[in-house]
Parts: sequence; C-alpha cells; structure tokens
Amino acid sequence: MAVKEKIGIVVSDKMNNTRIVAVSERIIHKKYKKVITRTKRFAVHDSQFHSNIGDQVQIRETKPLSKKKKLDTYQYFKKVININK
Repeated sequence: MAVKEKIGIVVSDKMNNTRIVAVSERIIHKKYKKVITRTKRFAVHDSQFHSNIGDQVQIRETKPLSKKKKLDTYQYFKKVININK
C-alpha cells in the first residue's frame, strides 16, 4: 500500500513535539458546480521543532504515535520569517 502524502500549512505550534497542519482541497459541488475549499486539520509529529506557524510542509502517513497523531513531517517547503518574535 502506498504512503499517503499531503501538503499543508502549520497553524499551531503550541504543543510539545506536535504541530497542527491545515490541509485544503478544492472540490466541485456535484449539483451546483461551484468550487468549494474544504480544510482539514491534522495533528502531526515534529520532534525536531523545525516548523513554525505559517510554514508550508509536506506530511506523510506513519504508524500511530498517539490517539490523534498518525502523520509525520516529511519535508519543509516555505519558511515564514516572523518579525514580531
């Protein structure tokens, strides 16, 4: 079975070793033919603390690490520089 991979944006980094990543997908409504954006939030394991809020990351499926964490950070695409911190 192939490993599932998704690209999303980090929306929360408040937990230890865990990031919340929002993954958006665009679908077309069957009846009205309107484009709808659906967003799903995933709890992702990030043990090295490389990602911050606003970063674009690629996540991949892994063995269950806890009740909600079944994904791991795989690759980092865009780093956002925060001037306020």
